Amino acid sequence: MTIKRYKKPREKRRARIRPQVKGTKSRPRLSVFRSNKYIYAQLIDDVKGETLAAASGGADVAAASEVGGILAGKALKLGIKKVVFDRGGYKYHGRVKALAEGARKGGLKF
Repeated sequence: MTIKRYKKPREKRRARIRPQVKGTKSRPRLSVFRSNKYIYAQLIDDVKGETLAAASGGADVAAASEVGGILAGKALKLGIKKVVFDRGGYKYHGRVKALAEGARKGGLKF
């Protein structure tokens, strides 16, 4: 007897969104992962499968905004101004929204 493994709602949303969001070297994907203690953000080139830049920080809204600004600074040093935002199945609310707004204030467009 096999037991079916059901995906969590976030994983279902992520699987549904991911085929629509692709990143290239000129316009990479800004991927967000949120845990209880930290928030992580990466710029990913999906064609080559490599991470171009990454930043992480604490778990509150202020830290998430700062992570977005740090990542934007790294992206501008690489000559990247436009990105595709991948919220990773999370609601665009709270820390995820703060990270996005911090990246926009830092100079990224999406």
